[in-house]
Amino acid sequence: MCAIAGWVDHSGLPADAVPIAEQMNDAQLSRGPDGSGLWHGGRAILAHRRLAVIDIAAGTQPMTHTAPSGRDRLVLSYNGELYNYRELRRDLAARGHRFHTHSDTEVVLNAWAEWGPRAVEHFNGIFAFAVWDTTEETLWLVRDHLGVKPLHYHLDGDRLLFASEAKGILAHPDVPAVVDEDGLRQLALPLLKFPGANPYRGVAEVLPGQILAFSRAGLRRTTYWDLAEVISRSEPTAEVNASVERLRWLLEDTVERQTIADVPLCTLLSGGLDSSAITALANARPGRAGVESFSVDFSDAAGTADSRSALDRRFAREAAEFIGSRHTNIVLDAALLSDPSVRDATVRARDLPNGFGDLEMSLLLLCAEIRQRATVALSGEAADEILGGYKWFHDPRAFWADTFPWIADSPAHGHLHQRVLATLAPELIERLRLHDYLRDEYTTALSGLDLDPALSPEERRHREVIHLGLTYFLPMLLDRSDRLSMASGLEIRVPFCDHRIVEHLVTLPRAVHNTGGREKGVLRDAVTGLLPTAVLERQKSPYPTTPDPDYSTTIARQVADVVTDPPDGLREIFASRLLDPGEIANAARSRGLVSNFEGEVILNFASWFQQYRPKLVS
Repeated sequence: MCAIAGWVDHSGLPADAVPIAEQMNDAQLSRGPDGSGLWHGGRAILAHRRLAVIDIAAGTQPMTHTAPSGRDRLVLSYNGELYNYRELRRDLAARGHRFHTHSDTEVVLNAWAEWGPRAVEHFNGIFAFAVWDTTEETLWLVRDHLGVKPLHYHLDGDRLLFASEAKGILAHPDVPAVVDEDGLRQLALPLLKFPGANPYRGVAEVLPGQILAFSRAGLRRTTYWDLAEVISRSEPTAEVNASVERLRWLLEDTVERQTIADVPLCTLLSGGLDSSAITALANARPGRAGVESFSVDFSDAAGTADSRSALDRRFAREAAEFIGSRHTNIVLDAALLSDPSVRDATVRARDLPNGFGDLEMSLLLLCAEIRQRATVALSGEAADEILGGYKWFHDPRAFWADTFPWIADSPAHGHLHQRVLATLAPELIERLRLHDYLRDEYTTALSGLDLDPALSPEERRHREVIHLGLTYFLPMLLDRSDRLSMASGLEIRVPFCDHRIVEHLVTLPRAVHNTGGREKGVLRDAVTGLLPTAVLERQKSPYPTTPDPDYSTTIARQVADVVTDPPDGLREIFASRLLDPGEIANAARSRGLVSNFEGEVILNFASWFQQYRPKLVS
């Protein structure tokens, strides 16, 4: 994985384009610690930072494809992995293309030279890339099917800037960190990732499955893969055994493709069904026996038998022993988790104050530890969104709620949305019209579906909830995973986001998803024999958090310090009761007012204000 950046100005680049592009590129250093490159012409400049995974010696970027005249015709800056690059390379070689490296980057470049934008129809992978066509003077921005890899842009008349992360665009002197009311709405609703949007004014994201073309005629958007169209397909009579066999084959093929790397590869193994299945399949690949696997734990959880991390440790150990992986349990202590420098690093990694509890810090630290021994990790992320594994698929109060089910007033997602709203200043909620905004966004989210009217109400709602989860919830998790892993230069691959697996599963009836009366029953049947019974039958368990009381005490003390002299903007966002030093002091003694949850939210925003100094505007 890598970082890309650059811009096109159809009026011509300024004299200082190169140092500015280098500044944008270097802002994303952690994504590409193995090298950097730059290409510039009269109207375009493309930059790249590389994390070498395939063909370490070659594969440097930006990479060019020359015309017969010897002139650079296409210039590519690419972030991602093309899992079927070997097959495509053979096909392109048979069509007369010549290759000088063994990298997937060169395959992407030659595929674009052969097919143009239709090249993406041949791609299986995760990617976000920019292609500058020097002949047509057109910039193409392309993002993978599910949006695993990030791609941001800023449009300003004849000029378009792009970068993997928002920080790359904010590094340009003409794009200040400004957050208007639309941006505040996004920050106030952190359990939703709004498609194509970003809280910073003027910064947007290329949508998953989308191609942007920027020429002298302006910006044009096309969709090459439409999730709503896929979900709208009906298979009301899908046969269970055939569905299970198809899923098993797809998983085996996907994991085989995704274990290709010229660097050390491992898996993230929590002991849950999804990560255990991926680990077992990876370990079964030729040459991968004894694959390394890693899980996260907390220093005081050893004596807490019923904590989430203690349960994960037990199940992960059982899975690893059965599978034969070389497993490491990475233990984090409260002092490290509560270190303000770690929080600052998570905020920098995400460019935003998003996050709940210690989840962000623990994932950042976990990835940093793993990176000392591996460069690529396979994750079980996305199975719950595709197959309905979360409680909000099964709790009627959440499932049938006339809103996004994970923010319904239901214990299915811990009432997190209600707890977030309780931290906000009532005046802010009223000014932003948050409830109306949510209702409108929910209506928009479902408007793209064209479901078969013959579907039963339960089947129809099941598909609606899958669509909502894959477009507003999973992107939040993928963004979190990508940013916090790439902060250490660790590439996380997500086999369940293979678009072929998604296309197979989201069209299956709810009864097939829950075959045998078990959530994700079709997956359980597909991996039978690969896992111990206890892991195969384990129910969904949330990502663990530290149970250490010292952590809570430290958070309360840090919040008290912050509210004594709060950064500008903090009082505009949070309820006054949370920013009263006297009340905070009482809470630190009684533990009655500021929970870890509320404290974490305040500290995240304080770190963001101090590091990014965003300007809040109406």
